Amino acid sequence: AMARHAGPRLPLIVKNLIPTLSSVFESQRVTTTAFFAELLNSNVVNDLILLETMMDNMTGRQKDSCLLVRMLALRGLGNIGTGSPEKVRKHGAKLLASMVNGMDDKDDPNNLVALEAMSSLSKLLDHVEERDIQSMLLHIAIRIRPFFDSEQPDLRQSSIVLFGNLSRFSQGDCEVFFEQILNGLVTLLLHLQDPKPEVVKACKFALRMCGPSMGCEGLCDMFLNHLREDRSLHYGEFMNNVCKHLMQSYPEMLNRLISTNLFYFKSSWVDIRAAAPMFIGFLVLHVDEDHCQQVDLDPLISGEW
Repeated sequence: AMARHAGPRLPLIVKNLIPTLSSVFESQRVTTTAFFAELLNSNVVNDLILLETMMDNMTGRQKDSCLLVRMLALRGLGNIGTGSPEKVRKHGAKLLASMVNGMDDKDDPNNLVALEAMSSLSKLLDHVEERDIQSMLLHIAIRIRPFFDSEQPDLRQSSIVLFGNLSRFSQGDCEVFFEQILNGLVTLLLHLQDPKPEVVKACKFALRMCGPSMGCEGLCDMFLNHLREDRSLHYGEFMNNVCKHLMQSYPEMLNRLISTNLFYFKSSWVDIRAAAPMFIGFLVLHVDEDHCQQVDLDPLISGEW
């Protein structure tokens, strides 16, 4: 409301609030950071030439002893992608570094800072220079991968959406990201059976985005046609066809795909636990005899990992 109705008064308000960002009282730091974070959602800060000042102050809060302040500071930096998207390109390297630092926060037991960093980074990616993200692409992909199986649905959703967004930057140099797509492929396909609809939606999005980088036209077409948000999925039939394309294009990956699936035999989610052996069954069904000989049957029969 203040951004809309009190624009001319904001520079003085911001000036008077900046000292409280260093207040000894945690509640004052939280309140001021929250106010600045939401203000950055509006282009008014750009019109009033406040953007750089507020951005620098948000960046300075990343070392705050209060987890909530660190989280809100990242939210503010991410909101620049909404409020002043035309400025993101100029400050891209600085903003990306802040998000990566947030994901690496060492004092974040519930991953709240990491969650905010992932959500904010997804907002910024539409506006950053490709060269700025390329140098961090691999680090971010490896860092977010463990969150795909988090017990917290919002962490699963945000990390998977971010992974899909990152894949856009892989298509010019497929080798950089291709290995990460292969590492995450089984997980994304199994989480199409996730108990949370928002995570299923995120997986559909990520697989559609990753398809063009996989070098298999049939698989890419399947992801685009069958994983639309508005379309229900016949999972068994879909996986049968996916495995056919995988074994035609990447038969040497059979053991790797099987061993990743074996990990999910003990998943806490029953639908994913059921999907993993079905996935393996379709892989073995469609692989040619030469590659089938490479399969180590002992862990497969015992269901151990």
